Amino acid sequence: MPHLIQAALAAQQRAARAAAAAGSPHPFARVLLAAAAMAAAAAWESGHRVTDLHPSRQHHERRPRA
Repeated sequence: MPHLIQAALAAQQRAARAAAAAGSPHPFARVLLAAAAMAAAAAWESGHRVTDLHPSRQHHERRPRA
């Protein structure tokens, strides 16, 4: 169900924008952060994992030394 992942991503982006604009203590930002958490939990419960939304990045891995 890719729509749950898309919903979680959209909720997270809305919450991040609200927190950046109004500050994270703002009541509206807190409501959006809670909604994002619930959307992420719903995606997790349906079998999606964090890597479905945030694939690993190669630049975070250590490079072999020569």
